[in-house]
Amino acid sequence: MSNTPDPQKPGSGTTRIVAGETTPKAKRRRTIEIVIALGVVLLIGAGAAVASAVSQNNQATPSAATSPAAELRLGYFSNVTHAPALVGISKGIIAKDLGSTKLTTQVFNAGPAAVEALNAGAIDATYIGPNPAINSFVKSNGQSISIIAGAASGGAQLVVKPGINSAADLKGKVLASPQLGGTQDVALRAWLGHQGYKTNPDGSGDVTINPTDNAQTLKLFQDGKLDGAWLPEPWASRLVLEAGAKVLVDEKDLWDKGEFTTTILIVNKKFAAEHPETVKALLKGHVESVNWLNTASASEKATTINAVLKDTAGKPLAANVIDRALKNITFTTDPLAATYKKLLQDGVDTGTTKAADINGIFDLRALNEVQGKKTSAAGLGQD
Repeated sequence: MSNTPDPQKPGSGTTRIVAGETTPKAKRRRTIEIVIALGVVLLIGAGAAVASAVSQNNQATPSAATSPAAELRLGYFSNVTHAPALVGISKGIIAKDLGSTKLTTQVFNAGPAAVEALNAGAIDATYIGPNPAINSFVKSNGQSISIIAGAASGGAQLVVKPGINSAADLKGKVLASPQLGGTQDVALRAWLGHQGYKTNPDGSGDVTINPTDNAQTLKLFQDGKLDGAWLPEPWASRLVLEAGAKVLVDEKDLWDKGEFTTTILIVNKKFAAEHPETVKALLKGHVESVNWLNTASASEKATTINAVLKDTAGKPLAANVIDRALKNITFTTDPLAATYKKLLQDGVDTGTTKAADINGIFDLRALNEVQGKKTSAAGLGQD
């Protein structure tokens, strides 16, 4: 987000750090890797190289003894699609379940930056969209991350100026996505490809795509400098209700049963191997947070989420915006593993990742133990 949280305002037993910063301890331990990673977060190819370079350090090797971590550094976005994180952090649910393990949090605008921070050792786990997670797994030969749970399905739309009525009207137009190689960026490029348009990571092609911070996207659209954007909630709703945009594509219409993954929870494999009990505690808090979202009243959800957004983004959402956003999202611990081969192919088709075997990307054993029911890895890992 363009407005970052106040590092002097910790909440619910957590200490927040601003995206791009790390604790002194992390700086001492990972200085070289962090400098490398943060220098290339806007370049998918270079980011992949970093993921590969650090994979040896992140490689999950069995340890003779494991113990709870002294600290868990958790990433998330100030988006309604990340509500399990917003709720779990603000209500102290995750901190409670972590027990003596200190929780610190870091806010990101989009997935590629978050996964670079995880690969560089600046964070241990993060809520994120599926495509950056897939890209990291592929480029590190399966050594960097594991997907340990789902968080949200739905809540992403292509919203455009009122005069744009079909895909045919998009030639020569300028669209935005949150970040190059992010989940909405890949979805936009893949959809445009199916409409016969060519796009390139450098922004050239039949349709120009400018990866842009979500808050800046709203301002640029209001100023008439963008024709549309493929965005997660609440940003799609904000453009519709605050800037006069209309929905050209609701992503749920592109998927079987309308189900597609927007947010998942991933962990650094090395951290998971060394601290399995901490990962299980994180998952317990995550499951409790999802359950709270699925049982709380609409007003309770809106009030809780808005309190966090006010802290991290500077102001709460308007009532009609958060109401519209929440209606578009399903909160679930199921990462919808059966959709990942298509997600991978979309990344390959758009040039943001390479063809690969993603078997092993899921480790849902701890999730299934915590929630007492089986969530399938669809043959792509352990469950």
